[in-house]
Amino acid sequence: SAYRLCIMRKLPSVLARTLTSGTSGSPVLPDMSEVRSRLRDIVGASTNWRDHVQAMQERKALHTLLAKRQEDLSPRRMKDSYLEVILPLGSQPEIREKYLNVHNSVRFGRILEDLDSLGVLICYTHTKQEMQPRSPLSIVTALVDKINLCKKIIYPDCDIKFTGNVSWVGKTSMEVKMHMLQLHDGDYSPVLDATFVMVARDPENKRPAFVNPLVPETPEEEEIFKQGELNKLKRIDFSTASLLKMAPTAEERNIVHDIFLNTLDTRQEGEGTVSFRSRKLPPNSVWMEDAKLKGLQICHPQERNIFNRIFGGFLMRKAFELGWATACSYGGSRPFIVSVDDIMFQRPVEVGSLLLLSGQVCYTEKNYIQVRVHSEVYDADTREHQTTNIFHFTFISENEVPRVVPKTYG
Repeated sequence: SAYRLCIMRKLPSVLARTLTSGTSGSPVLPDMSEVRSRLRDIVGASTNWRDHVQAMQERKALHTLLAKRQEDLSPRRMKDSYLEVILPLGSQPEIREKYLNVHNSVRFGRILEDLDSLGVLICYTHTKQEMQPRSPLSIVTALVDKINLCKKIIYPDCDIKFTGNVSWVGKTSMEVKMHMLQLHDGDYSPVLDATFVMVARDPENKRPAFVNPLVPETPEEEEIFKQGELNKLKRIDFSTASLLKMAPTAEERNIVHDIFLNTLDTRQEGEGTVSFRSRKLPPNSVWMEDAKLKGLQICHPQERNIFNRIFGGFLMRKAFELGWATACSYGGSRPFIVSVDDIMFQRPVEVGSLLLLSGQVCYTEKNYIQVRVHSEVYDADTREHQTTNIFHFTFISENEVPRVVPKTYG
């Protein structure tokens, strides 16, 4: 199967910690609305847009609760941050509409929003201090490292369960691993695995802040922690290998040159010279510049997060939907999401911004379509454009798709 297998880490049942417990003695799992209201309580965020300035002012006073050094914070275990959350699509049909797409399956953009909220709550659970009802930390999503799907279809009428915990901790950042499962014939089966990186900042979201260290307890946890460390080193290597800082390798240069030679028009008359400017499209191919879609969002207060910036999950949903539409119009048939990689959150998006999204097919192979979505904010006062995010989505199309071919070096 072309789908990557989900690796489900079977965590010990001791980990089954939930936010609320039922009166009957059996735990009642919280749902997504409870996750979001918990987040508002932890931060002291206002539910009313007009009161947000005062709510943010009140957070300033929490500065005194920040740790001066990481050593002053008590170490935590992986199971301390473990959470299970239910999305009751089967048992509560009234919430289905929000999650339903036209193909009668679940909108993946909504799942991205839920993963983002859950990842933040898991980090707040890891950093919780018993005596403090409000957290002095502003925890925000820095990066979606990877989301791999092993199911093509997510059903709109079966309950979904999310589980997750903090899997690695640096000085001010935390890696969170989450899994999504769906109920079939009385059993939960894996749908996706996700790895997010969150950063902790001061109450005003201006400077980094220390978080509790993480202590692995078993050989399996040691492995998970080690993998988190490797992921961090890989990200550092990747950022230094950018084409803007480093020349392409010999292999990359050959690939680029081969593509270029394939598109030269050798049938020109004259003195037998081939013009670099005269290019022809190879058979069953599409110029990259013709494989684009653009979108615009006005960022309304409704889409704000607990820090009164635009919610990262909303940005991911909008980018995914444009990416899906780009893949759909390119391949001419319904695309399915296979993987999400390297979503970098470079800067926050303010309420009231104009958000410009640009989807581009950047690579194809057989049925696969790789789409890059670039998002930037436009400031009407300064007339400046600033990149906020780059998104990478891998789709698989029902039919084989034409090759996408670049025309320029860029």
